[in-house]
Amino acid sequence: MPKCSEPAEREIDLLFQALADPSRRAMVDRLTCGPASVSELARPLAMSLPAVVQHLHLLEASGLVCTEKLGRVRTCSIESTALRTAEAWVAGRRTAWERRLDRLGDFLAEQTNKPEQESTQ
Repeated sequence: MPKCSEPAEREIDLLFQALADPSRRAMVDRLTCGPASVSELARPLAMSLPAVVQHLHLLEASGLVCTEKLGRVRTCSIESTALRTAEAWVAGRRTAWERRLDRLGDFLAEQTNKPEQESTQ
């Protein structure tokens, strides 16, 4: 994998790396409903608590999740800024591809109309 030169690219890499795993996506989905303890996040997952904690560390490193320890309970919450960053990246790519497809459509329409124009002359 090529090294990224831009800090923003590294941030995006970490975000999508974190979202690449279905268990981490499930945790993020759950946290979009509100804060949850680590044990609440672990409950529906078929993995050990230490494995859940490892996944949470990656989610924290990516900026998607923050945790706070109150007494014996570690509570996790979503970081909406990171989600907006991922959304903006996807939207930028979608816009670029839509422009390219529009240009391709225009080009193909021109090519389709050329024989008609040439035969009428």
